[in-house]
Amino acid sequence: MNHIKVIKSEQEHEQALARLMSLMDAAPTLGSREADELDVLALLIERYEQQQFPMDPPDPIEAIKFRMEQQGLRNKDLAPYFGSASKASDVLNGKRKLSLNMIRKLSTGLGIPAEVLIREPVQQLANESGIDWQAFPLSEMRKRGYFEGFTGTLQELREYAAEKVSKLLSSVPSGFDLQPAMLRSTAHLRSNDKKTDPYALWAWQVRVLQKAQEEQLPTNYEKGTVDREWMQKLTQLSWSEQGPQLAIEYLNRHGIHLIIEQHLPKTYLDGAVCVNANGNPVIALTLRHDKLDNFWFTLMHELAHIAMHLDGTETWFIDDLDAVGVDKKESEADALAQESLVPREAWSSLHFIDPDSVRALARNLSISPCIIAGRLRHGHDNHMLFGKLFREKIRERLSEHL
Repeated sequence: MNHIKVIKSEQEHEQALARLMSLMDAAPTLGSREADELDVLALLIERYEQQQFPMDPPDPIEAIKFRMEQQGLRNKDLAPYFGSASKASDVLNGKRKLSLNMIRKLSTGLGIPAEVLIREPVQQLANESGIDWQAFPLSEMRKRGYFEGFTGTLQELREYAAEKVSKLLSSVPSGFDLQPAMLRSTAHLRSNDKKTDPYALWAWQVRVLQKAQEEQLPTNYEKGTVDREWMQKLTQLSWSEQGPQLAIEYLNRHGIHLIIEQHLPKTYLDGAVCVNANGNPVIALTLRHDKLDNFWFTLMHELAHIAMHLDGTETWFIDDLDAVGVDKKESEADALAQESLVPREAWSSLHFIDPDSVRALARNLSISPCIIAGRLRHGHDNHMLFGKLFREKIRERLSEHL
């Protein structure tokens, strides 16, 4: 066998081609040294040509048209892959983009490899993930503005669900890591045995992180900032009519995001807390219950998780505060939330359950009487207690954040 080496120049390429042609003309016996030399030369020549003269992949539309010509197909024959003959014409004429949904159907039906038809990075990512894109609550997500800039119909959104949802998930660093399979090991989920929709929950989490990412905080969070004394100081802002807005500003000044994002159907959420990519805590409230006292208790509950539990072993605490029979961490958060709102010694001084006593204790603690009344209603399992008194709503106050 002649001396063979990696081809590095045009001259060496020509010499290798000449030798290859000579060997092919000689028709060497299979297994002979000449036959082996021919095989090795062919590989080296192919490698050099691929490096020096790379071929562009075929245009997806041209690949489809070529297959149509091969099989004698017309636009109307492609309706099953595109949804209709008119959509097929739009795609073939460049008026409509190929969706991943179309690509998968074409690959299965016409035998065109998906990698030939996929051109956009977002489609490549979506194709490799193996996610059921139709499982997301697309209609509600569209209504809530989850897909920035998208003005199409729900039908169009379903067609391009892989692309649109992939773009949403990619908008935050950990978006894909929150998929339901991962959720079981990375989130502490407090629920009431309801059938939570994991895809709706996933979308909601990403939306929360997206909103937090768009906020510029004046400072970063310092570990250990949140404790009972700090929480009690925050609670006193509830005395003001502008308490909820002041709470958001107060948290922001200490490096904590407070995001208001309504829950999606079948998520049954009151609130959640996590740490974003910058290391700052993110508290999210849904205002599922339009009550001022619920706002303050949920906020204190999530702050309690920051104070006691958000240590890196759990990436999210996700809470349905209607749940009963909760575990130790949730019970601890409940206890610290209650203590921060109304300390035990103050609570024990409440001897009478009447409006005047509620107001007096509220004045003494410099907090909203709604907080005390709400705890009494919950503790006595009597939501009619005090009638229409102490029933302030919260959503209208924070409407600009919804």
